[in-house]
Amino acid sequence: MSQSSFNFRLAAVAAACLGLYSTTASAVDWGGYFRTGPGATKKDAARACYGLGGAGLKYRLGNECDFYGEFLLSQGFKADGVEYKANLMTNLYSPGTDTGAGATPLDSSKLGINQMYVEGKGYDIAPEASFWIGKRFYGRADVHIVDTFYVNLSGVGAGVDNISAGGAKLNFAYFRTDGGATNPGSRVNLDLHDLETNPGGKLRVVGTFTNGDFSGGKSGFGLTFQHNQDNVFGLGGGNTLWLQLAQGSAGLDGGFGNLAADSGTRGLRIVESLTWQMGPLGGQAQAMVQQDKDGASGLKTTSSSIGARASYAVTRNLKVLAEAGYSQKKPDGASTQKLAKLTVGPALSTGPGFWNRPELRLYVTTAKWNAAANTAAGAAGVTGIGDGKTTGTSYGAQVEIWF
Repeated sequence: MSQSSFNFRLAAVAAACLGLYSTTASAVDWGGYFRTGPGATKKDAARACYGLGGAGLKYRLGNECDFYGEFLLSQGFKADGVEYKANLMTNLYSPGTDTGAGATPLDSSKLGINQMYVEGKGYDIAPEASFWIGKRFYGRADVHIVDTFYVNLSGVGAGVDNISAGGAKLNFAYFRTDGGATNPGSRVNLDLHDLETNPGGKLRVVGTFTNGDFSGGKSGFGLTFQHNQDNVFGLGGGNTLWLQLAQGSAGLDGGFGNLAADSGTRGLRIVESLTWQMGPLGGQAQAMVQQDKDGASGLKTTSSSIGARASYAVTRNLKVLAEAGYSQKKPDGASTQKLAKLTVGPALSTGPGFWNRPELRLYVTTAKWNAAANTAAGAAGVTGIGDGKTTGTSYGAQVEIWF
């Protein structure tokens, strides 16, 4: 049996079990996210998208070549004063525009399970806390326009959330990875959040402790400071500032890093992201700087990016979208990789706001990069086509929805 067939059957069985239970309880909640649409690249047989490898270095509007969807089923119930919820999220991913590269549908796609966990609240030992066990998205915080979760504690584990800590809340979680059965590891996360620092401002502090539980495995430590500020400068949105550091086998995002990385491996990242909505004009911007040091070689790589997406509502349902971004990456001893990208196009939406979805878009994307970026990307180059070009133009249509 292929992996795709196995994942599909597993997802179907799990969904059927939740559906069967729903006949004796309240209706199953249904939600999810997906993006899809046709696209092409000028003068090339294949579709191309443009970005440098690394977190926050690819601006996504009119620049996503994949087909992706995730679908969540949640069933809540109550027993003897304790509230439970079972959650199952399946997903579908294809690296290309469509979901089948040949005659057989889905033969180039992957089906899987993103989340499967149970959470409970109302236990007499801690009535306000929430306990959970399973595989889940956890503690995530992102910048949407670059599709990057700068904090991402997701995994298979167990934890307790919303422990009272003075004027703040504390989450505690333990995660385990088998590492393909060869490189197992453990991770503990402490997440102190909702700490009021100033009017409209809250601080979050995330600590990460990792260990590679195998011969040659190493320990690691990470720390994230995240400050959220409401309605900055009266722009009707908010601002998020991250300061992150990691050492050894801990990841900058608070998850697992390389479990074999020694203590000389270090990372440092600063991210500033502003979101606004002033009448018909909405948008999001990002500025990011990151430095990574390899403990084995001592070499450093410095990455940076700045960009923004703007949305202007011409009517209640018709918007004009524009997104521009510039990224660069400089490894020690190598040339600086550079890439600039611009996308424009109209969109239909349910409302005039930046976050209104679904959004049905038409777009044209143009990009320019240097030879160093192609070299770093390997034989396929930045475009993934391997044509050796340093400019490109793509066009297409896309729908994005969350529900």
